[in-house]
This record gives sequence, structure tokens and C-alpha cells, in this order.
Amino acid sequence: MKIAVAGGTGVVGAYAVQAIADAGHEAVVLSRSRGIDLRDETGLAQALTGVEVIVDATNPDSVGRSKATAFFTEVTARLQAAGSAQGVARLVTLSIVGIDGVSGYGYYQAKLAQEVAALAGPLPVSIVRATQFHEFPAQILARARLGPVAAIPVMRVQPVAARTVGQFLMGAAIDPPRDQTVEIAGPDVEDLVIMARRLVQARHQRLKVMPVLVPGAAGKAMRDGKLLATATTKLVGPSFAEWLTGEDAGRPGF
Repeated sequence: MKIAVAGGTGVVGAYAVQAIADAGHEAVVLSRSRGIDLRDETGLAQALTGVEVIVDATNPDSVGRSKATAFFTEVTARLQAAGSAQGVARLVTLSIVGIDGVSGYGYYQAKLAQEVAALAGPLPVSIVRATQFHEFPAQILARARLGPVAAIPVMRVQPVAARTVGQFLMGAAIDPPRDQTVEIAGPDVEDLVIMARRLVQARHQRLKVMPVLVPGAAGKAMRDGKLLATATTKLVGPSFAEWLTGEDAGRPGF
């Protein structure tokens, strides 16, 4: 099977590409580094020749509501239209568990708009919602660091390994789930601030992690566990503690 991965050089996308290849299928990476610009369709039609399924693991440069919404909706509509024109059978879209329970946070509203755009297109869609990744604390530490101090939002999360999400996306591409929307999460509920401190300790970094309360209803929802798994969410390992001792925790950039 030939499967295209939009955002195939990103955190989860790269793992999806690896999982597709490991399973004996052909992965086509849709990214600017491969000459394919999803913002203006450059190279897209040619890249989709012979592709049976598209996996969308793209992410914008901005988490602001307007820019992120424009990116997600435009890219999704473009993948739907170009995929349909090239005879692609299905689209698999990566989203986030619990975002419909966190109002007022722009990035989550943009992801909801992406889901709507995906379902409005001509191709059948499987939406895979995942919780925050084990890699999430490292990403925030990199962005929110000021000298020896890093600010981490107070959140209750149920993190899952990005590699596991990539493997799940590959599975959804090869064997579509029965339900249109499926959810996956890690096995344990964690405190994001404590996760960041454990990561700093494991890396022997001289960095002080400072908890920050996200204001408003969105911040309260994050603290109250609105982003955690529900009764219908599939729980998959490894745990964060197990991930910390593995090679993925030491990948460059994380």
C-alpha cells in the first residue's frame, strides 16, 4: 500500500513514516523539505499519484487561533480536494483528546475546525485523537526557557509516546477503525510540571521549572482533567517513566 504522510518530518509524522516502512508499505512524505508545499499545492498532485490513503499529521508554526485555524482548514481542504482528484481512498487526521471540553484556547479551537473541515470533504475520514505526547514537556521547556528558568503550565495530562501515535496512525491507514473518531492515551495520569522536572533531572540539566497557571476557563479545564482519557479511550504504553529510560527520550530536539 502507498500511504502519504502530510507533516511526515514532524514529531509524530516521522514515526508514522517509519511505522509504514517497517510494515512493508510505501510512505510518501508530504513536506516542504521534499518539495511539496501544502499551503499552495506545489508538487501535491504529483506526490499523490498512486497513493491510497493520506495521513495528516501537519502542524502550523503558530498556536494562535486565527493563524492555526487558517492553516488547518486550508491544508485539510487542499488534501481532501487533491486526494479526491488523484483517486485517494481515505484520509486519516490526527487530533487531540478532550479539546471540545476546553473552551477559549485558540489552538484547540483550530483543531476542532480542522476536524470539521476534514469531515466536510469528499474523502471518508478517520479522526485519531491522541492525548499530549511524552515529548510535550521537552517542547515546552525549549520554548519557555529564559536562562536557567523555564515556565511550565499547570495541567493534568495522560501522555502517550509520539512513536505509539505514529504506529496507531499507520494502523488506521491500513485497517480503518470501525468508528469515525477514535481516541488513544497513555496509561497514567501525570502532572505536567512534575513531568518537566523529571525530564530535567534525567538529563542532568541545571534548569529550574516554574509552574504557571493558565488563566481563564481554558486553564481551569486543563487543571481539572478535561484532556484526560475517557471510558472509550484506548490506553497504550509505554508509560512516561518507561519512555524516560528509552532512546526516544534522548532524540535531538527533545
